[in-house]
Amino acid sequence: MTVINFRCDEQTLRVLDQLGQPGETRSDTLRRAIRDADVLRLREQMRREALEVASDAGDLAEARAVTAQMGALSAG
Repeated sequence: MTVINFRCDEQTLRVLDQLGQPGETRSDTLRRAIRDADVLRLREQMRREALEVASDAGDLAEARAVTAQMGALSAG
C-alpha cells in the first residue's frame, strides 16, 4: 500500500470528519471519498455522452427507422 501525505486545512478537516462513518478511520474515509469522486466523474461522463447521443439527429432518425421496422415485423 502506498502512503500519501497532504496538508489539510481546517475547513477540509471538518469536511473529512463530517464524511466519516462510525468506526471508520480518516484513511478509510479518504479512500471512500476518492472512490465516490471517481464514480461521480464516470456518471457525469455518461450523462454528457447520453445528452450528445440524444441530440444527434442521425442517431434519432436511425432509432425511429428501427422502431418502425420492428413495428412492421410484429404486425405482419
